[in-house]
Amino acid sequence: MGDVDADALIVALRAMGDRSSDGARAAADAMALGAEREIKRTLRTTSHPKGAPTPSAPGTPPSLVSGSLRRSVKAGRPRQTGAARWEAKTAPTIVYSRIHELGGWTGRGHRSYLPPRPYVRPTRARLVASGDLERWANRAFAAKVGLT
Repeated sequence: MGDVDADALIVALRAMGDRSSDGARAAADAMALGAEREIKRTLRTTSHPKGAPTPSAPGTPPSLVSGSLRRSVKAGRPRQTGAARWEAKTAPTIVYSRIHELGGWTGRGHRSYLPPRPYVRPTRARLVASGDLERWANRAFAAKVGLT
């Protein structure tokens, strides 16, 4: 193998690495956006007017009242964490999102207990078990690197 062949091989390998990284970024983005969509869908299960004492049952997703919790669910931009490794996170951003997900003491003087009404963790578990996250990632990766 001559110097020209070695140089061409190095260029080809770098190009493959770049395409792999682009594919991994697209996969992370696809999973985050899909998770955002599905978490928002989970938050549509029950609703009631503002001020009505009809919360969702403990252990079920919070009822839709104003839609602020649902609108706060956002997929973050992918960020590189290593060579051809990317991650993107999806989470609600509104201040009371955590108390709904995990439950806990709240209100003035922390006198009220709010039972957990998880919506993020069950949605994630469902997406992993169904294979949807993997399918979205594979489809986005293949499209980005030209395998489709």
